[in-house]
Amino acid sequence: MKYRSVRTAFVSCLFVVLCATTTVQAQDAFLDLLQSELQREYTSLQQQDPPAYFLSYRVVDDFSSHVSASFGALTASEESHNRGATTQVRVGDYATDNTREIRGSNSFDFDFPIPANLPLDGNENGTRLVLWNASSGAYRKAAKKYQQVKANTAVKVEAEDKSDDFARDIKIESYEEPVLDIAPLKPDRAAWERALKKISAVFLECEHIFRGSASLSFGVERKYIVTSEGSRIAENRTSARVMLNATIKCDDGMELPLYQSYFAFKVSDLPSPDVMLADAKKMVETMRAMREAPVTEPYTGPAMLSGRAAGVFFHEIFGHRVEGHRQKSESEGQTFKKMEGKSVLADHMTVLFDPTRRSFEGQDLNGYYVFDDEGVRGQNVEVVGKGVLHDFLMGRTPFEKHPTSNGHGRAASGYDPVSRQSNLIVTTADPVAPANLREQLIEECRKQEKEYGLLFADVQGGFTTTGRFMPNAFNVTPTEVYRVYVDGRPDELVRGVDLVGTPLVMFSNITAAGNDPEVFTGTCGAESGGVPVSAISPSLLVSQIEVQKKSKSQERAPLLQRPDRDNSTTQPSKRTY
Repeated sequence: MKYRSVRTAFVSCLFVVLCATTTVQAQDAFLDLLQSELQREYTSLQQQDPPAYFLSYRVVDDFSSHVSASFGALTASEESHNRGATTQVRVGDYATDNTREIRGSNSFDFDFPIPANLPLDGNENGTRLVLWNASSGAYRKAAKKYQQVKANTAVKVEAEDKSDDFARDIKIESYEEPVLDIAPLKPDRAAWERALKKISAVFLECEHIFRGSASLSFGVERKYIVTSEGSRIAENRTSARVMLNATIKCDDGMELPLYQSYFAFKVSDLPSPDVMLADAKKMVETMRAMREAPVTEPYTGPAMLSGRAAGVFFHEIFGHRVEGHRQKSESEGQTFKKMEGKSVLADHMTVLFDPTRRSFEGQDLNGYYVFDDEGVRGQNVEVVGKGVLHDFLMGRTPFEKHPTSNGHGRAASGYDPVSRQSNLIVTTADPVAPANLREQLIEECRKQEKEYGLLFADVQGGFTTTGRFMPNAFNVTPTEVYRVYVDGRPDELVRGVDLVGTPLVMFSNITAAGNDPEVFTGTCGAESGGVPVSAISPSLLVSQIEVQKKSKSQERAPLLQRPDRDNSTTQPSKRTY
């Protein structure tokens, strides 16, 4: 989205007064260059018709290292360095600007957001030229959209939400972390090449696995933000993630994926390759069992979700629906907008979103940051306390009774920020031991005269729809699901189900939570691109869930044997080409 400003005199006053809060920890000449060019461009854009009232530059300087292997063979080993700039121009004023929704429009913006590439060496003239060109293009697009906004406002009925388009009452800060020395942080790629080849070779042990890979992704990101209001931010982020991925093919065509991931801010804090090797072997055994597991039928009834599954469950059915900008848009379902002060969960449950939380029980959290992508300091937000809805996740798009940001305006490079999730944390004041939660599941099955309940042990992710144009529903994609029988039979692994439903009904069915919180680490995709997030939750007991049959391939299992299993093939095991 895009937003807008006031008049030159007011903005200048704002700049002087609000710049009082300063945390300077280092000096970076590139930040000075950005601020200088922004002021030059902004002075010019204020004199245009219509005048700009806000200008910001967000630059992400990103170094990445990637190593991957498949079935014991190295498939990639590379490093890259990029410096991309995202320019935002707002035309109009804080009350009404070019970012306002065009109501009743079915048109789609086919412009794919691409950050402008800046010189990697910080060349002053080259940097200024790129920013000058990006600012000119952003202004023209904003001015055109602003005219459309004014025309749309004139011919449409009065908007339901009369709040401003851009939050004014924010704390302008100057914050500068020291530039990181990347060299000692980089992974030893040769060592990781050897380790990942050995780990991914484990997937050769099962002939029905047709995809099997292991990869390391490491990144050092330095984010710069300067705005015409006076924000001046330079913040660092490091991340290291290893992913183990494998997919097995069943005789009926169904493809079953299984994943294992590890996340830390430093490569040195990841588990050892020996741990990953052992986990890969466990994955192979699980996948063998999954291939022989029965396909379960559509089901409604009691279920238990592991902490990881529950974290994804909350992210999809709840997290996206409390993002503030969705409460203003009249194309959104606004599931919880009118429910502030009302009970939405069991009274023992609390839901926080806390970007200031760096770790949980020794595990690094992917949704940690100091400042969001609008230059606002991240805040711990208690959205639900003791079952009652109290607040929403806010960027700088206000809506009724929520005039300002709480530091959740987020975006990938190239996109304009909107309110997004950070570290989602679900807690309970009445925790139940997992064994007791399981007994409650069985008892609930008896009450409903069900032969079994379902246990969702792990998931790969999910998706949800929040708009009014189609049903407000969610889909969580399980990877490991068990039937828990009432009569005491051993748990039975099953396959072929997706967990589906609608949020208000599902929330009302959460009855108990465990004392066993787990962390799910991922990347959340939405209209402002992919942003890093974590979800922390204990296991949950849900009195009524619904599962539907999973879509599946209609292709037969491979007609040919895998080359490493074909005795007629001359094995080039010790050759390279």
